[in-house]
Amino acid sequence: MTAKTKDNTPVQRLLVPSYILAISKLLTIVSPFLASRFAAKLFLTPFRYKLPEREREMDENSRQTKLTVPSINREVVVYEYGDSSRKILLAHGWSGRGTQLSVMAKTLLQQGYSVVSFDAPAHGKAPGKWSMMPFFIETIHYLEQEYGPFEAAIGHSLGGMSCLKAVKDGLDIEKLVIIGTANSVTHITREFAHNMKMNEKVAKKMKKYFDRKFGEDMDNYSGAVSAKNVHIPTLVIHDEHDVDVHISSAHEITENLENGELYITEELGHRRILGDQKVINKIIEFLSV
Repeated sequence: MTAKTKDNTPVQRLLVPSYILAISKLLTIVSPFLASRFAAKLFLTPFRYKLPEREREMDENSRQTKLTVPSINREVVVYEYGDSSRKILLAHGWSGRGTQLSVMAKTLLQQGYSVVSFDAPAHGKAPGKWSMMPFFIETIHYLEQEYGPFEAAIGHSLGGMSCLKAVKDGLDIEKLVIIGTANSVTHITREFAHNMKMNEKVAKKMKKYFDRKFGEDMDNYSGAVSAKNVHIPTLVIHDEHDVDVHISSAHEITENLENGELYITEELGHRRILGDQKVINKIIEFLSV
């Protein structure tokens, strides 16, 4: 598969085995209810993958600590990269890991920063089989207590949504950068169902199931909802052709930020954007002003 083909393929299609897609399609026909429960289990199960070569340097040269986040009683792995007191918190996306933003982290070190990142529960080297956005958020708050203060945070995809919610709930940073971040949880479940060969009826049932399971409307975690209470300078970065998160999310989030700046790229997709030097330079410029 070429790099361009990968960019044009949603990450779920890349990581999910074909037999899972076949089961999803069959269940949708037989029973939308069963399909929604199957989808919910898949939705909360991140996929692990082999460490890419580009992340090896950060993996080998960072200090790594496994610890338990008390509020969720889940283990995470924390990466400390560099020794500067000017710390930047990095938050990876779904099925990512603490070294996912390694190219960016290396440049941050060269600019005099140090980096703290983490493997969220059931991601990377952290144990567990399932995870969810509140685990990301609670981990961010705990890392602030244990490793902060942080000058800024940079979050990719679900990590960006988690950072927005964390800032809304009191994360004390000066600046925020979010990359390829979704707005609506309802939209995320709809897109997930579509990528799993399911329909909108299944997506709606899955969203209602999550609302009941977690005791609140999960759209309260949506990016634009959190953005209304984020007052610090925030850089929103998104690719025009991101097939995992539609560009409309970036516009919706930016419109709700008090001090937001939107930076749109082209032909970088949802993942290559993290290693693009122009994007990294833009982030460094934003943090330096």
